[in-house]
Amino acid sequence: MATSPYRWMMTAVGAPMIKEPMEIGVLEPGHVLVAIAGCGVCHTDLDYYYNGVRTNHPLPLALGHEISGRVEKAGVGAESWIGKSVIIPAVIPCGECDLCKRGKGTICRSQKMPGNDFMGGFATHIAVPSRGLCEVDEARLAAIGMELADVAVVADALTTPYQAAIQAGIGKDDLVVVIGAGGVGGYSVQVAAALGAKVVALDIDAKKLEQVAAYGAALTLNPKDFPGTREIKKEISAFAKANGLRATEWIIMECSGSVPGQQTAFDLMVHGCTLCVVGYTFNKAEFRLSNLMAYHARALGNWGCVPELYPGALELVLSGKVNVKNFVERHPLDGINEVFTAVHDHKLTRRAVLVPAV
Repeated sequence: MATSPYRWMMTAVGAPMIKEPMEIGVLEPGHVLVAIAGCGVCHTDLDYYYNGVRTNHPLPLALGHEISGRVEKAGVGAESWIGKSVIIPAVIPCGECDLCKRGKGTICRSQKMPGNDFMGGFATHIAVPSRGLCEVDEARLAAIGMELADVAVVADALTTPYQAAIQAGIGKDDLVVVIGAGGVGGYSVQVAAALGAKVVALDIDAKKLEQVAAYGAALTLNPKDFPGTREIKKEISAFAKANGLRATEWIIMECSGSVPGQQTAFDLMVHGCTLCVVGYTFNKAEFRLSNLMAYHARALGNWGCVPELYPGALELVLSGKVNVKNFVERHPLDGINEVFTAVHDHKLTRRAVLVPAV
């Protein structure tokens, strides 16, 4: 280890994070020690840090759950991972309970999340279970001009909408409406397009719409340009007709995590519609739930992504079908306090990935 292991600790809501040395203890059987290449700054981290959302592990705590790196050491039974480049799942199911064995790892009651249940990725190293690690072919990454740190965001920003898309059954010639074209929404657009869908993106930020128009959105709409949702729905219907798409069975991905976005998603429902709730907000909204019955529609929640789907999401990046490179920017880990401020103040247009000194 060229650099003595360290991590940045959150001690209190809004207080400057503190750098402290960390000890590498004996690894548990089946666990590995990963030298972190990069850790993305997610809005969940901002909620913990600025908004007082409670972490399961008491403070002080190292945040960070979008992590990529290289395995340096391994406990008994995990030796085959030594030397491999990996992405660590943002949510790690236990793999042993009845839910996990039935393929329902997203609702595993023993699941663990780095930077929430245990020390996270704003550090030089992290010890995690080897179960669920996603191996990364760095040669293929280099071929598309990327580094291992760049794919840290696959662990949440990409895999979350990927699982939502797979769960909804998005495929060729589907009409997908993405509400909120920011981080997760932007990847939702790319994933849906990569799966063969025609994508309509909605956002109140013209710059975000311009960006997704270059990466998969066939039509972009700003709700500010319409009197109401009814007019937006007419515009989408006209687009569907002009492109030979169905007037029914739209797939709507609500990624804004806002009450107006959720209301828009609900109001855009058509017969046989699938409503994917991907974004999150603490605020409450009122809906006429009977619309689901009347339209014979369905609403699907989405919590993270099971590790089994990570290779498929990563393959979209490696094959060039989803662009991550142009949506991330690397920053030194030791500038974490300044980067958090910049992200919170909306001064960065790309996802920040914090990279430890080596």
